[in-house]
Amino acid sequence: MGQPVERESGEAAHSELPPGQRVQRGWPVTHYGPVPKFRPERWEFRVFGATADGEKHCWNHDEFTALPYTTVEADLHCVTKFSMLGAEWGGIPARTILEIAPPAPDVTHVMVWAEYGFSSNLRLADFAADRTIFATHKDGELLTAEHGFPLRLVVPHLYAWKGPKWVRGVEYMTADRRGFWEERGYHNIGDPWKEQRYSYQEGPGDGPEL
Repeated sequence: MGQPVERESGEAAHSELPPGQRVQRGWPVTHYGPVPKFRPERWEFRVFGATADGEKHCWNHDEFTALPYTTVEADLHCVTKFSMLGAEWGGIPARTILEIAPPAPDVTHVMVWAEYGFSSNLRLADFAADRTIFATHKDGELLTAEHGFPLRLVVPHLYAWKGPKWVRGVEYMTADRRGFWEERGYHNIGDPWKEQRYSYQEGPGDGPEL
């Protein structure tokens, strides 16, 4: 693991909670399905889809964790209505992936893929935000398996389900499509400050065209 080279703190580090949230002491374990077993010799991170060069880009675990490491201080807001405030997340910024494996000019969204076929869609601007990070650490400690080790995405300005645990890759897309929870009734964008929890709350332009 590389040494920290940058620390960012947040213009989005709000002193108040988003609507309907409560402060959580500690970090509850919330996920769907079993916890995957980490096999480093088989682990691979892929960037594919509409890449600028038309190629798939892959890193094994050693290569990925050797990428420039940074820390971000950010809250985590779960759609189940708890908020964990002031955590320090360490890992590889999403914008680093965009720099070393750039998307094609017409890419508008990404699909973040995780173990067992789990997925979450994001607007490219949300993925490229300064504080979006592929986290390997929290508060200076490696993530536990239950919390996403070896890699989870943290998108501080969106609900936590938009940042999957056990991430394995990113697909660049030229049109939006819904991920796992979005197909099951959750809001396509997931902004906690607008309390965008469920798909029935979506307005024009919030979701993929039918």
